[in-house]
Amino acid sequence: MELGAFSLSLNVKDIATSAAFYEKLGFSSHGVDITQNWLILKNGETVIGLFQGMFDKNMLTFNPGWTQGTEPLDSFTDVRDLQRQLKAQGTQFVSEADEETTGPASFIVVDPDGNPVLVDQHV
Repeated sequence: MELGAFSLSLNVKDIATSAAFYEKLGFSSHGVDITQNWLILKNGETVIGLFQGMFDKNMLTFNPGWTQGTEPLDSFTDVRDLQRQLKAQGTQFVSEADEETTGPASFIVVDPDGNPVLVDQHV
């Protein structure tokens, strides 16, 4: 099962303070306006997202249709197909993609230790 690009989405208290911290570690902003209370930061192939006030916990994030460099792929497994595969295996969902749509969609599952896993397709 190919889930796409991986990043860690961090729930932060103060986006500017967190951004400054991660910039000291060598991360740089990847084209998002901090006034929206979220940033995507990269350090080489490592990607993290900083999100202020958008969700309660840190979460693992996968983006079908994107390379690790956030470039669109010509061919990929659609988020709705991934969802159907997981449902067939008995996976429980916190939120689901509408299987009657196409294009951008997402779902969330939770791992056995309570960590949310977001599969978020942007293409």
